[in-house]
Amino acid sequence: MDAVAVAEVVIRQARAADIEAVARLWQALVEHHRGLDASLPELSPLGMLRYARRLEDQLDNPMARVLVAEAAGEIVGYVLGVVVDLAPEMFAQEPSGFLADIYVAEAWRRGGIGRALVQALAEWFRERGLRYYEWHAAARNSAALAFWRGAGGREVMVRMRAELD
Repeated sequence: MDAVAVAEVVIRQARAADIEAVARLWQALVEHHRGLDASLPELSPLGMLRYARRLEDQLDNPMARVLVAEAAGEIVGYVLGVVVDLAPEMFAQEPSGFLADIYVAEAWRRGGIGRALVQALAEWFRERGLRYYEWHAAARNSAALAFWRGAGGREVMVRMRAELD
């Protein structure tokens, strides 16, 4: 995929040198979600390091793509997508895309970076012959839900939770 310019931002495939910056963005993503809903997973003491290692493993994985948004030499956003088959074996198998993570630093939001990251990842999924991709969105993240609806997303399943005393 060629680099895509959005204002002064370039969307490109991640490199090993980007991993630490992306892991910091992931940490901000976790903290953002926890601020919206304390029942979402808490960052473990080694969480950022473990995420960085996992992300680094994906750089050479032909079934995964990590894209970054770079502005003025700084990584300001990223998206991680993988080719998966989410259906259990009792259903007809059909590979699909799964958008695992996306985050844009707060100062860079509302400028089209998130949409550009999603479009670039969607194109990568298309190039692999996939018909669709899916993702999870935090139920209390109204900005994300609006973003995804605006990008053509629709609810397929709703994940629910009941607290046990």
